[in-house]
Amino acid sequence: MPTPHEEILAILREGKDMTLATLRPDGAPHATTVSYASDGIGIYFGCGEGSQKARNLAHDERVSLTIDLPYADWSQIRGLSIFGRAQRVTDPDALMRVAETFLAKFPEVAQYIRAGEAGPAMFRVTPELVSILNYAKGFGHTELVRVTDAWGRGRVEPACD
Repeated sequence: MPTPHEEILAILREGKDMTLATLRPDGAPHATTVSYASDGIGIYFGCGEGSQKARNLAHDERVSLTIDLPYADWSQIRGLSIFGRAQRVTDPDALMRVAETFLAKFPEVAQYIRAGEAGPAMFRVTPELVSILNYAKGFGHTELVRVTDAWGRGRVEPACD
């Protein structure tokens, strides 16, 4: 039986897209679907520099997101619901690592990268609370865990929130 940490990592590896909810300056939620890549429990995504997501995150870094894996019937439903904080990645070395992480997961991205052109604004979501959904353990079964280190690579522990 996998640990919660192993289960989170497996779902992050298997998934490709997430629904990301940010907060508009007026407090209204804004949800969109974006592709992501992960490094440990840290999650990366890109968006346009002037996009609604980027503007929202400049105002408030709090995000909620969901990742749902494909399934044939309800007994196979697996996914994650995550609360965390998204921060823009600006360090050139970190951006190179993010690019390598994306290219490893999505090799087709290479065709959209042009020399000399600025790429998308890249963000890193650091999870704080993770709800693991796994219907193989029972209808609607969820397990809530708290990520206990700043980079989301270490421990997860049960949460009572």
